[in-house]
Amino acid sequence: MRTIAGGRKIDFAGNRIYPTFAQIKEVTEGNGSVPFFNLMNYPRTVMENETVKAVESLVQAMLAGETGYFLVDVRIKPTHNVKVYIDGDQGISIEKCVQYNRALYKKLEESGLFPAGDFSLEVSSPGLDEPLKLHRQYRKNIGRQVELVLQDGSKKEGRLVDVSEDGIIVEETKGKNKKKEVTSHTFLFDNIKTTKIQVVF
Repeated sequence: MRTIAGGRKIDFAGNRIYPTFAQIKEVTEGNGSVPFFNLMNYPRTVMENETVKAVESLVQAMLAGETGYFLVDVRIKPTHNVKVYIDGDQGISIEKCVQYNRALYKKLEESGLFPAGDFSLEVSSPGLDEPLKLHRQYRKNIGRQVELVLQDGSKKEGRLVDVSEDGIIVEETKGKNKKKEVTSHTFLFDNIKTTKIQVVF
């Protein structure tokens, strides 16, 4: 029997990459032998999704009394590193993230989601390199410069001026002074692949 490592599986929801291992056995069939493949250590995506949902529920309960803050995302690595991204309508301070980290860590210990306390926890706000995910994030960033990547791969840049239930309006500025031209573009959320905030100095 031979064991080889090969292939990777990508979970697009969490951008996680897992190694998979294939076990090859020589199985006698008739006058010869044929290879029989058996996948080992296959990622338990269903179990992981359930764990993510459980963590999300704990965070939502923790935020229930503070309507100015909201959960953006929960990501769990195979090493049980739990990353929780929280944002606020007026932003969120480092002190607030530390407060939530301590409270959530205690809840995770009590929950038994990770046997023997085998987990690490990070609570932070989404970085500027993280694309906007929620309608609430779009609204809090009205007035800021954004870069859009559309579903066809094309890019657009401009100032986010309005957000509706279906999409956004972005103002694109070309030229300067008397040659300055401002054009408004409407983009439906269904046609947007990613939206990132741009830092303007």
